[in-house]
This record gives sequence, structure tokens and C-alpha cells, in this order.
Amino acid sequence: MNKLKTGDQVIVLTGRDKGKRGTVTARVDDSHLLVEGVNVAKKHVKPNPMKGTTGGIVDKTMPIHQSNVAIFNPASGKADRVGIKLLADGKKVRVYKSSGEELKA
Repeated sequence: MNKLKTGDQVIVLTGRDKGKRGTVTARVDDSHLLVEGVNVAKKHVKPNPMKGTTGGIVDKTMPIHQSNVAIFNPASGKADRVGIKLLADGKKVRVYKSSGEELKA
């Protein structure tokens, strides 16, 4: 079970975007995420008349390693760690480590 999923609010811990908050838009692989508005790079794009795209400089969100972000806890207003708790019926749920309360899925 991944501790960070698509749609989670995260806060960046290290790097040039330290302190920024954003939403996880996608998982690239097991360890990299795309976070909205974080790690944005300028890409030079060639025009493609077959697809109807124009060329130019485009802002593109690049992947960031999941160890460089932490989930945002709205109750405390700070970054938090995620734990996995096993319920009585055998389901696994994600919980905040600081308070033990369940994450809203």
C-alpha cells in the first residue's frame, strides 16, 4: 500500500520548492510523484502541424521523489508522516502518525 496517493495534499520538504504545497496529480513510478505547481521546468516544444500544436516554451511539471514530500495535516497545519493501521475487519487504512486519526480517502 502506497502511503501517498493521487489527490493527497502534500508539502515539499527539500529542494528549491521547499515549503510549497500542492496536490499529487499522478504517480510516475513506485517512488516518483507529479505534484501540481511543484518542480516546474521550461520545455522547448517544436511545432507539430499534424497534431495542430504550436511550438514555443511550455511549463511542464516534472516528477519529484516521494521522500522529498510529506502529507499535509489540515488539523495541525503542518507536514506529517503516514502510517498504516489494520482494522478489525482486515482492512488497511492510512493514518496520521502524530494524531492517529484516519486520512480522508
